[in-house]
Amino acid sequence: MIRATLQDRPAIEAFLKAHIATSMFPLANLRRYGMSGGHSRAMQFWVRWEAGEIVDLLPLSDEGALFPQCPNRVWGDVKTILTGKAVKGMLGDAEQIAELRNVLGLPAHGGLDVEEPLYELPLKDMLVPDCTGFTLRPLTDAPRDLIIAWRCAYLKEALPMPGEDPKQKAKDDVDSFIAADTHRVLYEGDTPMAMTGFNATLPEAVQIGAVYTPPADRSRGLARRAVAMHLQEAQADGVERAILFAASPQACKAYEAIGFRRTGDYTILFYQEPQVIYG
Repeated sequence: MIRATLQDRPAIEAFLKAHIATSMFPLANLRRYGMSGGHSRAMQFWVRWEAGEIVDLLPLSDEGALFPQCPNRVWGDVKTILTGKAVKGMLGDAEQIAELRNVLGLPAHGGLDVEEPLYELPLKDMLVPDCTGFTLRPLTDAPRDLIIAWRCAYLKEALPMPGEDPKQKAKDDVDSFIAADTHRVLYEGDTPMAMTGFNATLPEAVQIGAVYTPPADRSRGLARRAVAMHLQEAQADGVERAILFAASPQACKAYEAIGFRRTGDYTILFYQEPQVIYG
């Protein structure tokens, strides 16, 4: 594998789009932050070519997040590239992450270490539930303290990170959600009931995240309504596909009810401290 240059960017984008279900984060980072540094999520890439086409790709953000997209499992090359570098975490296809983690000699468990079912949905096939009496509104329409409390509860339940203050992280996340206008609140009448959002957005696809319903109101179909209504917004803007990872059997049921189909498994792995790779 060799270090990619800016001239390789069109081929890199095409390769990531061909594997979009497990490539939303690196592709969104590339389009937003580029390959020239200057931001923690700016990207570097190493590529393996065959007959003028990329066949394996190693994306690495400036903050040390890996997003391996190596169908041919060229882990020896990857280890050579990463030797001496600090890795903060890895996200991607669960089988690839498991194999690479072993090759790199990384700890068996990270600070945040989850494997979740991966789902996809062509929006033309979406099954929209009856949303009579419900509206979807921007986060700014809801009480800020409520949204922060919901986000904090979500972090504790779905993404617990040892050493992280969930209250402060929730405040920071809500600020970023509002600034990017990526998240929505589901209202029933005048009452906020649930939250949904996109944690990666592209003109052709969105990745759903931060879906939260308070425990007392679960099993009422609120999450599926929130997600479906938000996807209708995206569809109106030309988006054709949605991707998500489901954090629980209940979440799987909600997403399957609106047409999502499981296509694999996705790992989210972050260490409390960056891990230096040794040869």
